[in-house]
Amino acid sequence: MSLDALKSAIPEYAKDLRLNLGSVIGDSGLPQQQLWGTVLACAIASRSPRVLRELEEEANAKLSPEAYTAAKSAAAVMAMNNVFFRTRHLLSDPAYGTLRAGLRTNVIGDPGVAKVDFELWALAVSAINGCGECLDSHEQVLRGAGVGRETIQEAFKIAAVVQAVGVTLDSEEILAE
Repeated sequence: MSLDALKSAIPEYAKDLRLNLGSVIGDSGLPQQQLWGTVLACAIASRSPRVLRELEEEANAKLSPEAYTAAKSAAAVMAMNNVFFRTRHLLSDPAYGTLRAGLRTNVIGDPGVAKVDFELWALAVSAINGCGECLDSHEQVLRGAGVGRETIQEAFKIAAVVQAVGVTLDSEEILAE
């Protein structure tokens, strides 16, 4: 199970995805922990069993146990937050925005890794899940911490490619049945 196996499974009609997968991971300027935490969180958020199986082992090998757990935590908490905040934002009644959320998100305050890394992973998952409110919130925290736009864009490029690979491979598997 590996990045190479995943790339070789991508059909020829989606060759751009194969090339992009190789470049967003292989040529990324992100430090290893930020890169592989983003990859793991996005693989989980993609909901693609194949993508997760192929990328998890390498992510686990390249991340510390704390970073591995934190990346999984980012995917988990953002799966909840993205639905909640996206829904509250999309409702036409602004009064929902004044109500207390009442949802526990302790991991965001103490993720076990550098706050910037966790925020980057949360932003990438939010890109996959399409929550504009969460994207804005995490981008503002990252920018406030001095993270450049190029770094932030690297994270959502990874999210875009991992998600597209998952959709493509899962649809091919269904069509082959």
